[in-house]
Amino acid sequence: MVYGVSPDGVESHNKFRCKFNYPFGLLADTSHSVCETYGVWQEKSMMGKKYMGVARTTYVVAPDGTVAHLFEQVKPEGHAEEVLAALGGAAKSP
Repeated sequence: MVYGVSPDGVESHNKFRCKFNYPFGLLADTSHSVCETYGVWQEKSMMGKKYMGVARTTYVVAPDGTVAHLFEQVKPEGHAEEVLAALGGAAKSP
């Protein structure tokens, strides 16, 4: 199963899913508790201004519940292929 987690609310997630035809579940973590547990709620900086936000990270969780692979500082472009390669699969051409 694939889930996305972010501190955005349910309405924001629904709009995102509709806009991008996103096929995976999105979990609203408005209290940041899941993000804090996984250590991805971090201080960030943009143009000299500091703020708290989510460090884009992907966790591959094994059937036994352990973290099998961790991708940090994720960039959306090419990431699906990177995850598939780590899982031993190959990206399929459209």
